[in-house]
Amino acid sequence: MKKILALFTVLCLLCCGAMAEGMPADGTYEAEAQGFGGPVSVSLTVEGGAITAVSIKGDAETPGLGGVAVEQMDEQILSAQTPNVDGIAGATVTSTAVVKAATEALTAAGADIAAMDANRKDAAADAEREQKTLETDVVIVGAGGAGMSAAITVHEAGKSVIILEKMAYVGGNTTKATGGMNAAETHYQAESGIEDSVDQFVEDTMKGGKNLNNPDLVRAMAANSAAAIDWLDTIGAPLPKVSFSGGATNARIHAPADGSGVGGYLVAAFSAKLSELGIEPMLNTKATELLRAEDGTVCGVRAEAPDAVYEIHAKSVILASGGFGANEEMYCQYRPDLRGTVTTNAPGATGDGIVMAQAVGADLVDIEQIQLHPTVEQTTSMLITEGVRGDGAILVNQEGKRFINEMETRDVVSAAELQQEGCYAYVVFDQRLRDGLKAIEKYVNNGLTVQADTPEELAKLIGCDPETFAKTLSDWNGYVAAKNDPDFGRATGMEEDLSVPPYYAIKIAPGIHHTMGGVKIDTLTHVIDTDGNVIPNLYACGEVTGGVHGGNRIGGNAVADIVVFGRIAGQQAAENVK
Repeated sequence: MKKILALFTVLCLLCCGAMAEGMPADGTYEAEAQGFGGPVSVSLTVEGGAITAVSIKGDAETPGLGGVAVEQMDEQILSAQTPNVDGIAGATVTSTAVVKAATEALTAAGADIAAMDANRKDAAADAEREQKTLETDVVIVGAGGAGMSAAITVHEAGKSVIILEKMAYVGGNTTKATGGMNAAETHYQAESGIEDSVDQFVEDTMKGGKNLNNPDLVRAMAANSAAAIDWLDTIGAPLPKVSFSGGATNARIHAPADGSGVGGYLVAAFSAKLSELGIEPMLNTKATELLRAEDGTVCGVRAEAPDAVYEIHAKSVILASGGFGANEEMYCQYRPDLRGTVTTNAPGATGDGIVMAQAVGADLVDIEQIQLHPTVEQTTSMLITEGVRGDGAILVNQEGKRFINEMETRDVVSAAELQQEGCYAYVVFDQRLRDGLKAIEKYVNNGLTVQADTPEELAKLIGCDPETFAKTLSDWNGYVAAKNDPDFGRATGMEEDLSVPPYYAIKIAPGIHHTMGGVKIDTLTHVIDTDGNVIPNLYACGEVTGGVHGGNRIGGNAVADIVVFGRIAGQQAAENVK
């Protein structure tokens, strides 16, 4: 629809002979700007006073985020007839690069950008939205990891499914996941000689969650985790790299073979599977209300898109709309002390599903439990994956000293950082660790790291005392050799020392990462009302729910949550279809 409107705008301009004020002479103009992952180039063609073609290239941009801006902003510029268009939410850096490059190209060619803005064309804004009614067996709100897992499972059960996504791309907070997926008693663990158990998984999760978790939900997640790993194998998303994560007794976090971030990897695999199955998520379509029949049972969803308003009638509804970590107004209702804290969350994590569920009587649980992640680069809000520490990195303060067992749970490490001078720290690693963890390349490419050939040189770059920092690193390497950390009792992530130059550091501090509370569910993902009863036909999975993580989420459990409970929700919703 957007492409049709854009072409319609251009045809009208050409047919009417409307020479847009401030436009350059006919021709093709190009410019380049720095995006999130690399250069973004924009080429614009002007004919008869109108922009008739826009080509954007940005091969280094992140698929599903910056890549969406590269793919979609050409139509926006073409339709608006100005480079100053709204960017793609969640892809701010790439969107800004596109606007900057387009502006520079046209300005260099003599265009008056202010005049172009004044003549802005927006056919979509004038279009009257259609009222449409759709029918399906199952409708899913949210195309993140939980929603896509559920959609694939519904299709596997032979039922029809519609999946709604308010953003311009799929993935949600799953795109932000950089570590891996916790699972116990998997074939990958067995093949690596790693002993683990469902019981230990449950114990670690309950302990990490301060025993606020619902133990039945925790056991359901742990008991189904190995089967979820097997299922990921079948859809082309194996997670064979097993390592330690904070709060885990055993090596349990499963990641892609090359060490790349699990989130983008799974989103790509889920998206490919949906395409293979012929399931096309309805993007830019925001669910606004749960529909109810005369008897009060949930029977569908009302949703809004730029060109239409939908009533989608369904036998089952699955809420997989994520948490509210990107909604400062909402999380400050429960945690006013967090106002002003940076967030790692995708911009779509605004709690819409929680509000819709409450409107039909759903109960909430642990809603005030909001997790800080200890390793967030503050200028970009980019999360530094748990895998960096899990593979052997250390944390040092401004004095150049370690101050915590780096493998403690996220809440403990975050609290320790906030007690250091300046309330920040540095994560320190070497070339060997970088070579073994692909996710680090993103941090290097985005200029988040500083590096040096010696510990003393690195200390000078980050403002630490060189002698103190060098001693800290030397002591640590000795602890690794002895497999004993007398300072803080670290016992995991000590397979390799930090002795291969160059050395790297990233300045980090805590950031809002996960909202543990949300809609109350049972182990079959039925949504529970405030009287303790199941709300018929309504299911929920992923970060929109509460009860799984308690007072603190263990790293790697979010991915386990979305895959395990996404599959359960899909199975239950399909079985509910009569």
